[in-house]
Amino acid sequence: MERISDIGATPYEPAPRGESLRKLQNGGRSSGLETLKFALSVVLDCLTFVVLVIPILVRYAVGLFVTQPKKKIAGQLALVTGGANGLGREICLQLAKEGCNIAVNDLDATNGAKTVDDLQKMGVKAKFYKADISNFDAVQGLRKEIENSLGSVDILVNNAGVLPLMSLREGKPEDIQKVLEINLLSHFWTIRAFIDGMIKRQRGHIVAVASVASYLPQGRMICYVASKYGLRGMMEAFSDELYYEGVSNQINTTITFPFFMPTRKELIDMLCKLKIIGRVPIFAPERMAHLTVKGILTNSRQVFLPRILGPGLKEYEFIPNDLKRLGRKLVFQGDIPRLMPLPA
Repeated sequence: MERISDIGATPYEPAPRGESLRKLQNGGRSSGLETLKFALSVVLDCLTFVVLVIPILVRYAVGLFVTQPKKKIAGQLALVTGGANGLGREICLQLAKEGCNIAVNDLDATNGAKTVDDLQKMGVKAKFYKADISNFDAVQGLRKEIENSLGSVDILVNNAGVLPLMSLREGKPEDIQKVLEINLLSHFWTIRAFIDGMIKRQRGHIVAVASVASYLPQGRMICYVASKYGLRGMMEAFSDELYYEGVSNQINTTITFPFFMPTRKELIDMLCKLKIIGRVPIFAPERMAHLTVKGILTNSRQVFLPRILGPGLKEYEFIPNDLKRLGRKLVFQGDIPRLMPLPA
């Protein structure tokens, strides 16, 4: 495969088209014979699909009425990024209740130490690690430090993120780059750092904390929305990749889509400025943390808060834009105001 850094170093070479492409497709044989073979293969594939889909549908039907047993994670080591405060801290506490040892990662060493102290009082091993997970080399150093002090990571919870209120024309280029590095690229770095060990031990779970913004594109939050849309696509593709590598039964993935939570003061201040603080539901981070850990215990691929959002968000993308904007105007009582001045 050509290295990405080498793109443009050699002239573009177009792919074959027309008659040349047909010859490649037919392998030099009669096009009529190839068409017949193709039609027969399609019929065979359809019949095979019908046969193989029956046990899958039966399994899902049974799952509607039979509660799936929860897996045991006591004694396993969980790494929670952004674990010093807010949702990350609550996830740490919920995992500790299940008997997990916790590696707390954050840039906030003061509250990180407080979280570790609370975790240790619960009878589990816990340690704070200050590292900038948006930096690949820092993540590699974090992995070595954790493995040397607490052991191998079994559960990776990628919770760290930032919520900037920036339009496409706001902020410096490095601001936009940093948002994408923290909210999206850091997931690449942490997964690359820990996945090989999980595969080798044939045990692991990777959690990505996304947002309802993964389904709800919203002006005035373009950088954030782009990062969360990207995260949603990344985790779907990564889950598929684990399946094709034959390790999806040993390495599970979960992506969560929380709604508004009272974590950072800036978020509540923003909702107040938008005059919607009493018009949208706000959920306690403890509840989202509980659902996240429950998702780990039941190997749930997706977790929504509130749960009813799941079916609704998936259909929302197909609603005409005019209807979406009408709904937002009713919620916001007008157009969404600009919270940051445009650069001069």
